Amino acid sequence: MGLEEYKGVYIFAQQVDNKLSNIAFELLGKARELAADLNTEVAAVLIGSDVKGLADELAAYGADKVIVVDDPQLKDYRTEPYAHALTSVINEFKPEILLVGATAIGRDLGPRVSARVHTGLTADCTKLDIGDFPLVAAPGKEQKHNQLLMTRPAFGGNTIATIACPDHRPQMATVRPGVMQPIARIAGAVANVVEFNPGFEPNNKYVEILDIVKAVGETVDIQDAKILVSGGRGLGSPENFQILEDLADAIGGTVSCSRAVVDAGWKPKELQVGQTGKTVRPNVYFAIGISGAIQHVAGMEESELIIAINKDETAPIFDVADMGIVGDLNKIVPELTKQIRAAKAAKA
Repeated sequence: MGLEEYKGVYIFAQQVDNKLSNIAFELLGKARELAADLNTEVAAVLIGSDVKGLADELAAYGADKVIVVDDPQLKDYRTEPYAHALTSVINEFKPEILLVGATAIGRDLGPRVSARVHTGLTADCTKLDIGDFPLVAAPGKEQKHNQLLMTRPAFGGNTIATIACPDHRPQMATVRPGVMQPIARIAGAVANVVEFNPGFEPNNKYVEILDIVKAVGETVDIQDAKILVSGGRGLGSPENFQILEDLADAIGGTVSCSRAVVDAGWKPKELQVGQTGKTVRPNVYFAIGISGAIQHVAGMEESELIIAINKDETAPIFDVADMGIVGDLNKIVPELTKQIRAAKAAKA
């Protein structure tokens, strides 16, 4: 079978408890861009039990076609039946590109599916483009066009790698949540639904789910925050994060941090912003005591307003900040908090 038989940009539309995850809409937004460059269609693969009713929502965010694999065996996520479902869709419909969210589910599902269809997978991508590979033409080596160029951090975020899969299909990538942007919702969209069921025969690889316990997390998802107050190693100690907590409380924000803070054990990984943490786009981002290493900036540079506070006037963070204050954060932040609380009290 030739590579030219593979057409279309497909996304795995993750749903949990019959509710679509935001990553599905983010992937559709990027899929539409890629499909425009390739002059092809966008399809969403929806897997679950009694999930057909979610198809119109996927059409509203850009899916030209929704392939629904619906079966009672797919009610809750389990590796084997979901891998069988997605592998069967690939073998039947032959997509040129398949995007999967780099979520807990996607990180489990993507590699298993890529191995079954004998193709490569680039994990945790932060950028996707259509272009030539190799990137620079070399004498005696064929340069292939219209390839999916998958960019991801490597070596702990210390370098950026652009990877392609020119000789196998589909070209597969898992994509970090929060990096891609969904399109504006199309009101009244109705899905073109294609129902497909490869058949499911439980075997000794089908785990049995005895119970599902849903626990309330102790930390909020910083990707949902409209205002982030982020601290770095410049705070000096974990105790000093209290002044950031006070500012966040006064302004209605959420505290986050840099990788150095997580590495030092001051804050949990869930609060880390950056290439090896989470990509965020709040309305306001305070970078306090953060030098502005490229790995951190890559995770927050799309914020609408960036306010930096640092005692080092040459810190790289000021290159991306919309507003910058040079000085002692231990004096500036408490005073800022005081002024905000006073202004709110005056309006009350």
